[in-house]
Amino acid sequence: MHRLTGKSGGDSLIEMSPSDSFNDDLNGYHQHPSSSMGSFQPEESGIEKQQQSKDSVFFRDGVRRIDFVLSYVDDKDGERKQERRRVFEANLVKVGLELEIEDKLESDDRKTYFVKIHAPWEVLATYADVLKIKVPFKANDIPDNSEIPMNWLSTPFRLPEHIMQPEPDYFTAPFDKSKSDFFLIEDRDKFFSPSTRNRIVYYILSRCSYISDECGEKDKKGIKRLLNNSTYTAAFPLHDSRYWTKSKDMNCESDRYNLYKYWAGFFSFFKEQPLNLIRKYYGEKIGLYFAWLGFYTEMLFFAAVVGTLCFVYGFLTYDDNEWSKEICSDEIGGNIVMCPLCDKKCGFWKLNTTCNSSWQSHLFDNVGTVFFAIFMGIWVTLFLEFWKRRQARLEYEWDLVDFEEEQQQLQLRPEYETKCDSRKLNRITQEMEPYLPITSKCARTCLSGATVLLWISLIIACIIGVIAYRLAVYAAFASIIKDSPTSNLEVVGPYITPQLATSVTASCINFVIIMILNLMYERVAVWITDMEIPKTHLEYENKLTVKMFLFQFVNYYSSCFYVAFFKGKFVGYPGDYAYMFGKWSKLRNEECDPGGCLIELTTQLVIVMTGKQVWGNIQEALVPWLMNWWGSRKARNYPESLYSRWEQDHDLQGFGQLGLFYEYLEMVIQFGFITLFVASFPLAPLLALFNNIIEIRVDAWKLTTQYRRPVAAKAHCIGAWEEILNGMAVLSVVTNAFIVAFTSDMIPRLVYMYAYQPEGEMNMKGYINNSLSVFNISEIPLRNRPDDGENPPWFNSSITTCRYRDYRNPPGHENQYSHTMQFWHILAAKLAFIIIMEHVVFLVKYFVAWMIPDVPSDVKARVKRERYLVQEYLHNYEVEKLRIQLSQHGHSECSCTPMIYPSLTKHEVLSECL
Repeated sequence: MHRLTGKSGGDSLIEMSPSDSFNDDLNGYHQHPSSSMGSFQPEESGIEKQQQSKDSVFFRDGVRRIDFVLSYVDDKDGERKQERRRVFEANLVKVGLELEIEDKLESDDRKTYFVKIHAPWEVLATYADVLKIKVPFKANDIPDNSEIPMNWLSTPFRLPEHIMQPEPDYFTAPFDKSKSDFFLIEDRDKFFSPSTRNRIVYYILSRCSYISDECGEKDKKGIKRLLNNSTYTAAFPLHDSRYWTKSKDMNCESDRYNLYKYWAGFFSFFKEQPLNLIRKYYGEKIGLYFAWLGFYTEMLFFAAVVGTLCFVYGFLTYDDNEWSKEICSDEIGGNIVMCPLCDKKCGFWKLNTTCNSSWQSHLFDNVGTVFFAIFMGIWVTLFLEFWKRRQARLEYEWDLVDFEEEQQQLQLRPEYETKCDSRKLNRITQEMEPYLPITSKCARTCLSGATVLLWISLIIACIIGVIAYRLAVYAAFASIIKDSPTSNLEVVGPYITPQLATSVTASCINFVIIMILNLMYERVAVWITDMEIPKTHLEYENKLTVKMFLFQFVNYYSSCFYVAFFKGKFVGYPGDYAYMFGKWSKLRNEECDPGGCLIELTTQLVIVMTGKQVWGNIQEALVPWLMNWWGSRKARNYPESLYSRWEQDHDLQGFGQLGLFYEYLEMVIQFGFITLFVASFPLAPLLALFNNIIEIRVDAWKLTTQYRRPVAAKAHCIGAWEEILNGMAVLSVVTNAFIVAFTSDMIPRLVYMYAYQPEGEMNMKGYINNSLSVFNISEIPLRNRPDDGENPPWFNSSITTCRYRDYRNPPGHENQYSHTMQFWHILAAKLAFIIIMEHVVFLVKYFVAWMIPDVPSDVKARVKRERYLVQEYLHNYEVEKLRIQLSQHGHSECSCTPMIYPSLTKHEVLSECL
């Protein structure tokens, strides 16, 4: 064989010459002239479509497996596209692939042609060698001594052994075509799994040219460009059966049926996931996603239990809430007149009107909140460390060890290879390879960064607009609700307050803006990432991941950050209020409810988090189902026997290159909600747990039933998401410390109880009166005073002072309206709490990370043993091969063994750590 390098000098496909063939019945392309490119006519085959099984995944001869399917439709631009297809398919035949065409008259819509592709053994072996695909060479002889205590308790959660372990356990080594007899090859047709076969074929398709060599246009190659310019309408590997029934062909697996039966059903939610079967059918990349999602859900169970206990603690201590009792009592809260919360439209009000919100706030703002914030800082470390161990075990079991280097060197993106004009010598491989000049790279990176900053600025502008909405409508709600009939309702009336109405409507508006901006930015992020021309698929995904996450981080969390850290912090006081855009704007900064801002942060978190998860699940499940139902409506008019396997899959939705990316993004955003702001809502992990139990089955169901089979891909880890999770884990410690210190009222209460309780007792009596400052009503400026008719009937001229939330000196004091010493004591206590909590949690985090090794010891031993056995067996193989060669060259008369190749007995190695 020889290599076709072409004018590009970079990419190369391997052309098969007739002498390269094994001349067996597997490579039968020349025996099937009707299978060649162009125009297969159904009457030439001698086999009517009705005679074929509707679930057939083989060529008409029933022997050669269909590894990939291309579809196309003739249209107005037919001649140009027909020429591209002719050249492209001719080049596929040159590299050894075998094609079979289904005429449009045989399709359900009478318009679509199908090109079925089969990769014979010679092609598979050649590209398995090129891609260094690991294949078995020896059965694993290390006994599994891992015994789980009380193992019988997990019986209800287990799946059958043939589903959990669909393949035997082997030691593996990168395939070498010249040493094919070294590997355990029993049946060439089944040696490479269907997922490996479709991965190899897609590798060829993505690098095959569709224009003649004499044209010299190096970028005219790859199935992706042919799909983009509509030369082909789809390219996909086949599912092995219908999902609700097994394949009738005994030579065909029914893995899809098994996945649907044991994994995709909702009533299997309490069962373990068949990760090895997922990996076998969909490839390692999708398998790793479901392994991570399942592990994340398992760990959420512990966080949900502790969070629920903290919430129950708040509920059980409901009656011990002294400050709420003071707010609700007629003697204290009923006699405290509060200053207006907005200009002109808000009147004076009594403190006991916030009785309900005070009780609600206690459910989330109690001592358990502090404990839970510290617990989650440790939980997130345990989650990440134990995931590293689980991932290391999967890397070994799924032959992903040392995979990253192979991917970087061997699997360059076709777009990178075709768009880079320059070439340079790779010092490692000593071959010329494409590269992007540093000047072009810098210019593209700068443009990309500027675009990202522009969109993030757009989000911030939208958030400022929502804040301005809150400030503008609060006064309107205050005026409307005061005279609304709903205020007289017995049950819900007391809960409908201007603060609640403003918070809920603003949160809903913010959620709608988030969804709209998401749709717009997805296209922008893909465009600017394509513009940067990343070198490898891994680099492409990492760049896109960072861009999308930065955008989503600001988009989803900015409103929560505003409520947690800005609302109510820059209000001023009745004589000198602060305004958002200056006093001319008349948009007075919001004050927190007398019960605190924590309950509003909880409201914001619940609306955005729950809304996103519910909308996401509906969209993921309903949209593909409706599109498939609509797309297959014509096929329902024909007998089922006419609906072939490739047509069934063609009518499904394409999973897309970024399908898995959005699944990760959804879960990582959820991870941020339950870590960054969990101090405000201990039930967030419980909601996330329920969502993820549904999410796993929804993802499994749609992948198994609603989508075409994705092209199998390898990945040794979850990529850039791991670093993002680590960064969020660190940030969550800081945010929760600040929430407890500045958003919660925990620190002011503790300072009062230990230092300012007038009777010196360890209780909260008198806290409300102590936490409210006094202002002289006569000193309120006219622009801030309520309009006529806005004040309640009980307000009269005998009331001379009003109260507001702050620690300031009363009127008549030598430093009136300046902060008291208690204010500075509380501020010092808040800063001290932040420093202590962060240091304690970080010390525990680093200690836990140090205590837990990233790779289990038994995995290290297995990796070392496998590497040792590869070297040992290859050495014995080469010695035996040389001995045979010497005997064939006339040295057989020498009965003695050459000293440089001593006789080697069968090597036996103990299964100890090497």
